[in-house]
Amino acid sequence: MLSTHMTRRGFLAGCAAVLLAPAPARRSHARCTQSMGGHPAAGPHPTPRPGIDASKVVPAAGLADAPEALPAFEAARRIPQILDGIRCHCGCAEREGFYSLLSCFEGDGMARMCLVCQGQARLADRLEKSGRSLDEIRTAIDARYG
Repeated sequence: MLSTHMTRRGFLAGCAAVLLAPAPARRSHARCTQSMGGHPAAGPHPTPRPGIDASKVVPAAGLADAPEALPAFEAARRIPQILDGIRCHCGCAEREGFYSLLSCFEGDGMARMCLVCQGQARLADRLEKSGRSLDEIRTAIDARYG
């Protein structure tokens, strides 16, 4: 039986395992969530909150320890209303204060270290730039990470 509670040490060990895995394993959602002790997110996507903005997204200056995450955080700052309407697929929905993928980029959210959170934000950004709707973005993220 998997516990829904994870220690910081367990999370960091899982992240290290994912980062050190060969590239195809990094792309596998099931392997990522299993290695971090999590489980795939289930349920509907959240409704974007009215007036949501990027004011709580960690600024670039706060990411000196995670420079590889900068593009994903830039996406979160650019399209917060889109990310607020997407459920994250890495299992972080179990964390206190979680609402949407946008939550992963706020405060001490997982996106600083999680390749799944980062990948979903970058994909959402590319699709939004190409004119896709929130529903189309959700479908693409579900197909890739679900």
